[in-house]
Amino acid sequence: MRLTVNGTAHELDVEAEMPLLWVLRDELGLTGTKYGCGIAQCGACTVHLDGVAVRSCQTRAGDAEGAEITTIEGLGTPEAPHPVQAAWIETQVAQCGYCQPGQIMQAASFLAGTPEPTDDDIDAAMGGNLCRCATYPRLRAAVRDAAARLREG
Repeated sequence: MRLTVNGTAHELDVEAEMPLLWVLRDELGLTGTKYGCGIAQCGACTVHLDGVAVRSCQTRAGDAEGAEITTIEGLGTPEAPHPVQAAWIETQVAQCGYCQPGQIMQAASFLAGTPEPTDDDIDAAMGGNLCRCATYPRLRAAVRDAAARLREG
């Protein structure tokens, strides 16, 4: 199977039914994508398929073939973070940090289609990504900040 992850093509000997999450973590060593619930309810495993946020725990590897897969490792770099990552750091969203890669990936996908979100928009878009530390007010502030950064270019 051939998967393109963070701009790099990989030839993998995996079953098409294997969850994409396990391909990313176990086969490619990209551990930024987290396992949370395994039933697509918490969002810790969120990645992008062609720019759209998906839950990798319930996405079959075979269904990702031919798509551009982006993980948290491919969104930005420490030297040049994505505007969402920069907003997350500046707003100090993370407490334990476990859910944050999925939160960031969800926010980046959401903001790509909603450049001027309201708080209600943010709550609706981010509501499926759970944070056990309850950093939701900081998360909402970071999404607003990221939206402004993205509009500024």
